[in-house]
Amino acid sequence: MAKWGEGDPRWIVEERPDATNVNNWHWTEKNACQWSKDKLNALLVGMILENDVAKCEILKIENCEGEAVANNRKGKLIFFYEWDLTLSWKGKLIGGAKEIEGTINIPNLSEENSVAEIEINVLLKKPSNEAIIVKDFLYHQGRSKIRDQLEKYIKDLKEEFSKGMILPKRDIENSSKPKLLSKESLKNVNNSENVRPVNVIQIDITKKVNKQLLLLQGAKDDESKSKIDTTTVVIDVVFQCSGEDFYNALTTPELVSAFTQQSVTFQTIKGGKFQLFDGNITGEFIELCPGKKIVQNWRTKQWPDWLYSTVTVTINQEEDHTKVRVALVGVPKSDEAITRQNWERYYFTPIKRTFGYGMLL
Repeated sequence: MAKWGEGDPRWIVEERPDATNVNNWHWTEKNACQWSKDKLNALLVGMILENDVAKCEILKIENCEGEAVANNRKGKLIFFYEWDLTLSWKGKLIGGAKEIEGTINIPNLSEENSVAEIEINVLLKKPSNEAIIVKDFLYHQGRSKIRDQLEKYIKDLKEEFSKGMILPKRDIENSSKPKLLSKESLKNVNNSENVRPVNVIQIDITKKVNKQLLLLQGAKDDESKSKIDTTTVVIDVVFQCSGEDFYNALTTPELVSAFTQQSVTFQTIKGGKFQLFDGNITGEFIELCPGKKIVQNWRTKQWPDWLYSTVTVTINQEEDHTKVRVALVGVPKSDEAITRQNWERYYFTPIKRTFGYGMLL
């Protein structure tokens, strides 16, 4: 028989008077499902998302399917969470009276994805011109705010919910925060031949440990998308022409080539691609309403490949002139001033000069 203090450390009980999970050796699990639902509800419901174009509010979580657990193995914590969320929202344009409704689907909130990789889909109940603008606002600016709240959920799951899971040992009652498993530790756990965990809910441990291992080994934590702070640029311009003339100036390849003084690539159809200024400007047409409105995805060559601004050109013909409002949603804040200047310099001024659409004196 081993002398006192020389036996298998799993069975040395003098370090805890109650002999509970000595040395934190056994695998213990804490169910975080209800806590997660309450936390997500508190973080998301009632959120107000707004700028100078639109204002939206998240009304409720219509669907919340999945699970979340925290596990303690040898004094290390491993977290598993996997949620499919559907949120309902309402909103309207600033200054508008029509209320717009829709849903937001988050199908892959899990430990397999970084916050920047979480998919957020914005859907409308009844599409309309106003609704599309509000949807674009939520897609380009609202999603980053929602990701911020999801990041808080993950942080609180790992810090707030897990408190008390690591039991103190002798002389370290005030030990520091528990650490997550390292890659090497995960390998050891996954290949361990130790006794099976006891007094815990049986789950597919191998599957979940492998998922965590793949996350640590192979997932690329691309946070650049969530780090770019965007804004909306709104420009009002008056032209001395009909609404149809101005619409044609922006959608007819020959006329666009005339005011840009360069050859252009242009497909003036819904879903059609365009390329201007030697490839410095590229995009795609989302909506075309002759003489009334143009909606397009638009970007400069200097922006990250994934970043597009949704540009809505609203054309209002008056008795003897045409008022044009251009709203660019999702422009990096660092490019706000230069974007405004370049639209004036490379679009509006050349159009007035080339076609004589400047105001009469």
